[in-house]
Amino acid sequence: MSAGRQTGLLWAAAALALVLAAPLAAALAPGLPECFFKSTFGVPCPTCGGTRAVVALAQLHGALAFRSNPLVTLGLISFVLGGLVAGSLAVLGRGLREPARYPVWLRVSLVCVIAANWAWLVADGR
Repeated sequence: MSAGRQTGLLWAAAALALVLAAPLAAALAPGLPECFFKSTFGVPCPTCGGTRAVVALAQLHGALAFRSNPLVTLGLISFVLGGLVAGSLAVLGRGLREPARYPVWLRVSLVCVIAANWAWLVADGR
């Protein structure tokens, strides 16, 4: 089996595990530590609100998840949907491309989206 197919199956398995573990999110969240970055520097980190977003998504509250951290919300939804697609492609005998082969403009765009999300979190006072 090719590495691309193995990656697709692994992605699908991880996405399925995430969906199956979703009911545990609300129970596990209170035990997580406070954001070290925010408590040290007084400003939110790029993933601040991520735990709230995960719990909200697990409870199917999409708007609340998006309000907590838009990028984490979109990332989780994309991860699960991408796992479905990647697993389907792997079963059909097609693999995935390695991320290093993605165009530079796409990688730069991703960095800009992360920076914009962080700026939004800081401006929102999260």
